[in-house]
Amino acid sequence: MPLLGEGHSDLVRDEASYFKSLAELDGWFTQPHDKLSGVVPYQPRPYIDGQSDSRGKLLVCHDYKGGYTESPSGLCYTFNFWRLCDTFVYFSHNRVTVPPSGWINTAHKRGTRILGTLIFEGDDNPDSLQLTVGCADGVFKDKNIPISKRYAVLLAELAYQRGFEGYLLNFESDLLYETDHARALAAWILLLKAEIRAKVGPHAQVLWYDSVIYNGKVSYQNRLNGHNLPFFLASDALFTNYWWSPQTQDSMIQYFMNLDPQLLGPNASTDATSLAATKTLQDIYSGVDVWPGRGQYGGSGFCCYRAITYTSPQGCSTALFAPGWTWEDATKNPEQNWDAWWDNERKMWLGPLKPSEIITVPESPEGPFKPMTAFFQDLPPPDPFRFAFYTHFSPGVGYSWFVEGKKVLETKKGWTDIDKQSSIGNLVWPWPTPSWQGVEQEEGAPTASTALDMTDGYNGGNMLKLTLACAGSKSQDISKIIWLPVQSLTVTAQESFEARVVYKTTTDEDVDLNPRIDVQSLSKEENDTVVFTIGQPIVSDLLQGWTQQTINFTSDSTKNTVSVVIGFLVDIEPKDPSAKVTFALSLGQLAVYPTPPPYSVSVGTPSITGATFAPSPRATNALEGVLTWDTASTFAPIDVQVENSDKESTIPAWLLHDTPAYRFPTFTYFNVYVAPLDRSARAGPPTSAVFIGTTGHDGRANRFYVEPACLPTGWDEWAGARFYIQGVTDHGDVLPWEKCATVEHEKSTA
Repeated sequence: MPLLGEGHSDLVRDEASYFKSLAELDGWFTQPHDKLSGVVPYQPRPYIDGQSDSRGKLLVCHDYKGGYTESPSGLCYTFNFWRLCDTFVYFSHNRVTVPPSGWINTAHKRGTRILGTLIFEGDDNPDSLQLTVGCADGVFKDKNIPISKRYAVLLAELAYQRGFEGYLLNFESDLLYETDHARALAAWILLLKAEIRAKVGPHAQVLWYDSVIYNGKVSYQNRLNGHNLPFFLASDALFTNYWWSPQTQDSMIQYFMNLDPQLLGPNASTDATSLAATKTLQDIYSGVDVWPGRGQYGGSGFCCYRAITYTSPQGCSTALFAPGWTWEDATKNPEQNWDAWWDNERKMWLGPLKPSEIITVPESPEGPFKPMTAFFQDLPPPDPFRFAFYTHFSPGVGYSWFVEGKKVLETKKGWTDIDKQSSIGNLVWPWPTPSWQGVEQEEGAPTASTALDMTDGYNGGNMLKLTLACAGSKSQDISKIIWLPVQSLTVTAQESFEARVVYKTTTDEDVDLNPRIDVQSLSKEENDTVVFTIGQPIVSDLLQGWTQQTINFTSDSTKNTVSVVIGFLVDIEPKDPSAKVTFALSLGQLAVYPTPPPYSVSVGTPSITGATFAPSPRATNALEGVLTWDTASTFAPIDVQVENSDKESTIPAWLLHDTPAYRFPTFTYFNVYVAPLDRSARAGPPTSAVFIGTTGHDGRANRFYVEPACLPTGWDEWAGARFYIQGVTDHGDVLPWEKCATVEHEKSTA
């Protein structure tokens, strides 16, 4: 939520972000609460035909300064490698941690499950007992502990209302009634799993952290064994502690292989109603701590790869804890800036910034440094046939905000909005891999670099800048074609898609440059015979020097899905073939979605309607309050008279497109502007209005909280205000002003 101004209140954020005690959770549920309508539902990643990967999965557990640090008027830590991450845990030391809605939205758009945390630490024994028995004042004879569904139901309802998938259960407090209490807790976990699945769906997940064991005592095992086996069996997966060795991993794998298969999953012939899935090694997440100095094998920080060498490649999964260390370590130095942090973050996740760079770490049996991408599968985002793929290449932070290439906001301290995060192009990091298309050139492949350039953008806070250099050639063949891959996707085969990109180029005056958007197969196998039918690009010149290209494409694959690469074929024609050519291709946004239906099918045009402004009861002025609005779909007028005199006609009077993509418009966010009303209650045109922010920070759809901190200087002298709400669709279209909504509010009527 980039916002004008600084010092914004909590009113622009999620309501009740976390709960410090079960009593607070009880208090929350004394009043009814609706499900957050602005949270994107979980979007599963597509299944890829014929694909199998025995490597372990990646869970990322964000432990960053206690959580909830994201600021609309400052730069903060963000996580940008969702393509490697199967599950993300938002972590804090509050009793119940609820992931912020912006983090939930971004995770779901990328196909990642996101969990909250339920934690008990130190002297929290009474609260952990209350969790199981459902009340705070239970007294039990002979350790006969009753098990209540109360908190299982409340926690499941909370996950449903807020839109996340479940919880990490972190019990680092001895249980009061020892073994009997431990058994009751394991039984309660089964209740929690059942309630969450019933509320959230089959993708719900409950993880157990390796802490309390069978006798109710905290005793870190650092592996799966008989002491924590009951909790592993009750939950969906185990997150082990970090103090393990390679030998520990070997012992654990052997132990798992020796378990009775009937313990690891339901017997289909006798237990068809069980909610459990058969457990595999991938359900054991070996803890790897990024934070230095906590006794992990091989060291932490840039040395984490040593521990991971014994997890994912062996078939176990990895729970990466506290990756925000890169930010906290960087910000200890006041001279560090975001770019310096991003360089370090890229190195840890993607590797060196250029091919010649070596990341120096102490020698070890595990060999030289390896980035996270060396261990985990590059997972595709959701299939754009079911959920439109849209990116403006945002890392979730910026200094400015752009709308159709025009800068509408500039800040000194920057902004953070995880909701605005999108793919940064998975095929251009740590550097692009251009190649010659067709005939190989004698000078070798072009070299290239990648940057997130925050000085310019189309929609959002930055652009993705790809800089390429081609050596001069002795050949007299002036025209050459470069293939530049940008983003991979897995799409439904034999369906028609539209791909649209907004870009700009910079190059020397003596070079003709012609980039064309293209689609190719991700597979490089010789037996890959997928053929793509690609339409001619439709090119449009946009404002601020930007250009838009649109193509349609279809594959002939007989499989259910096909993995594709969206990229550019760049024709370069230097006047002097022997001269070195350097150029930059800057991408503003990319969208891939099902091809719109033919003209004969009625498709609505998105618009915004019904805007209202409700002044805040606490406001000391009349320009603080809540903006709300509705969205609509409007058909174009029927341009011919409908004649349907034949009652037996099998041709309908009109055709509608009953698919999620075109049934009703979807907006990715809304821009909000304000203009002053003069004493005659008149305002200037929308182009004179001042941008005050975007939606996306509180999980509530079609809503924006207006407070003095986000109003322009001099607002207190206004007679009133006119607010403008401008939608941006999931295809990256900014609605024209005539399709947007306005609402006026006069101070005199407050």
